[in-house]
Amino acid sequence: MRLFVRDPAKVADIKNSAADIEISRGDLLSGEGLEEALNEAHSAYYLVHSMGGKSVFKNTEYAEKDKQAARNFIAAADKEGLKRVIYLVTLGERGDNLSEHLRSRAEVATILSSGKPAATILRAAIIISACGASFEMLRYLVERLPVMGCPKWIDTRIQPIASFDRRTEERGDMQGRSYR
Repeated sequence: MRLFVRDPAKVADIKNSAADIEISRGDLLSGEGLEEALNEAHSAYYLVHSMGGKSVFKNTEYAEKDKQAARNFIAAADKEGLKRVIYLVTLGERGDNLSEHLRSRAEVATILSSGKPAATILRAAIIISACGASFEMLRYLVERLPVMGCPKWIDTRIQPIASFDRRTEERGDMQGRSYR
């Protein structure tokens, strides 16, 4: 298995725990290292999602970066003869009232489906794990804001998925707690 990352130091613990993982360094936005990473690969999981900056006014900027990264990826995939790309994306909500975040995810799915590799688009709701960004974000908000005004798009219905893993158990998170 090959893992494509910008900073190999950030995944050193993964490399140390699994001898069958090859680390390939590069950057999706510049395209650096993509062809080498996809060389002789049959399939690739595209698990890339920008979350924007510290300001909600940066949504357009991160959405454009997401699309550029997807275009760079699919161009390299076409050149290297990748057979399949698997993309985990949000639910297949459609319509004119989508947030920039959801619209961006749909546009990336379209870009990844436009190349030579067969595209498998997995549409999942939010995945909540004690080690995940979604859980930490929700916990942060609940602990600090007794009341919160929400934008109109917040009423998008989802079916969250809870994920428990050994890291969750080791830290003791989510045990005996009910988060609804």
